Order: sequence, then structure tokens, then C-alpha cells
Amino acid sequence: MKKTPLLNIALSRLVASLGHGDIVVIADAGLPVPKGVELIDLALTQGVPDVASTLRALLSEMQVQSHVLAHELLLAPCPALTCIEQHASNDELGSRLLLTHSAFKELCQQARVIVRTGECRPYCNIALVSGVTF
Repeated sequence: MKKTPLLNIALSRLVASLGHGDIVVIADAGLPVPKGVELIDLALTQGVPDVASTLRALLSEMQVQSHVLAHELLLAPCPALTCIEQHASNDELGSRLLLTHSAFKELCQQARVIVRTGECRPYCNIALVSGVTF
């Protein structure tokens, strides 16, 4: 059995396969998934799992160089924003880029994968850009 907190097979496989600069989006339940972008659907019911718990689990194994948020998230904060700010202050998320929500959705076309959660708050999404550990 694994020693790290992340138990989901699809997410563990994803992290093991990432290259430098690959984009992983942790998304609310309503974010559209562009054609051709892999979807890992974790959504069980409204709010389960939420973006914050999914982010914490993914960060237990993923090295992040930078992250991207929609500017609108800062105007309509959700509990995940508190979690994001905490990880950012611990230097676990690297630099931050803010985009409009429309531009964020365009960025999703470049994502390696979108991880859909049960989060049902608007704009509650984060794109993680994979870093290296050396």
C-alpha cells in the first residue's frame, strides 16, 4: 500500500506521468471539458469532493511550478480560495497568473487533464503547471 495520502489510482498515475509544464486543472462541476482533453471525474454529489480536498490530495504527490486562477474567483471567494492561499503562502503553488474566466476556459484546451470535482461554486477552479523536483 502507498505511503502517501493520495489513494486514487487515476490521479496517482497522472502525477507519475506528468512532464515539466504539463497543466492539470482541478475544476468545479460546471467547468466545460474541451474535446480531446482527458477527464478524471471525481464528482459524487454536490460538494463531494470539493476543490480544496482534491487540491490537498494532489499536492501530496505533485510538484507545482505555477498556478492559474480566474480573476472572478477573487471577487466571489469560495472555501477553496482559503486553501489555495494557504498552499501559496507555503510556496507549494509557485507563481500565480490571473486570467479572466473566459481566458481560463481557453487555457483548459491546453490541459493534460481536467479533474472534475463536486464543487458547485462559480469560478472555483485552479490550473496547476507541473514543475520538476531537481
